[in-house]
Amino acid sequence: MTDNELPCVDLLEATPGILRGLMSELTGDDARWKPAPDRFSVAEVLAHLSHSEGHCYRMRLDRFLAETRPTFEPDDAQMYLDLYRNADPEDAFDHFEEQRETNVEYLRDLPSEAGGRVALHQEAGEITLTQMLHEWALHDLGHIRQIAELVRARKYLQGAGPLGSSYRLNP
Repeated sequence: MTDNELPCVDLLEATPGILRGLMSELTGDDARWKPAPDRFSVAEVLAHLSHSEGHCYRMRLDRFLAETRPTFEPDDAQMYLDLYRNADPEDAFDHFEEQRETNVEYLRDLPSEAGGRVALHQEAGEITLTQMLHEWALHDLGHIRQIAELVRARKYLQGAGPLGSSYRLNP
């Protein structure tokens, strides 16, 4: 919990550091490696996080606060696959990290009653800002898990030799 009692802000603040730790031994080739053509690479996940930070979450946050009961369309990551495909992992991470720092500072300055602001999500129905913060944390954790699984498969599975044979990875 933050001082203003808005939930999830500490986790949102921690995400870039968690990701940096997971990626600490990755090369550029590792970051661009895809376990299958229809799966994301670490670089593509980072591009998605960077894009979502500004074009989904910050946009929604601003609208929650500026409008009375704004209407949100569902966010579809599949629409932006071409944008993610050739992303530079370092640039994408740097952009994500900068945006996240700005967003966390902004969230920490909001009054706790801002969490009760209401919007209409075209798929989910009526939502509050507090619910969106929880979904934002869910989104982060899902991609942290995804990147961890990619790193496990790319960097550590083969090096574990026969000790790695019992691991069932799903990168």
